[in-house]
Parts: sequence; C-alpha cells; structure tokens
Amino acid sequence: MKCPICDKVADPAYRPFCSRRCADIDLGRWLNESYVLPMPEAEEERPENPAPSGPAHRH
Repeated sequence: MKCPICDKVADPAYRPFCSRRCADIDLGRWLNESYVLPMPEAEEERPENPAPSGPAHRH
C-alpha cells in the first residue's frame, strides 16, 4: 500500500500514511476544507405555497 500523500510505502503505525508528517498534511487538508465530498445535485427548492396552476385572473 502506498501513502496517498507522497506515494512512499505506508508504515503500519501510520496506516495508510508513511509517516506522522503525511498524516498531519492530510489532516490539515481536511481542516482547511481542501477536500470536498461530492453532493448529489439538489432539486430546485419549491415554494411552500405554490401559486395555483390555472389561468391568472386580473382585476
């Protein structure tokens, strides 16, 4: 298994990383929000009280 940060062989003590340094780099990236999980595209928000779908009446 290779370290996801530097591609060196992973050390079992820091798995999946090779060292404390690479583990800290990864943690820093999470804390700085450098990593983003994909979100499914949300449907457009619908109003709570939608307008009637019939023809509009003007007075």
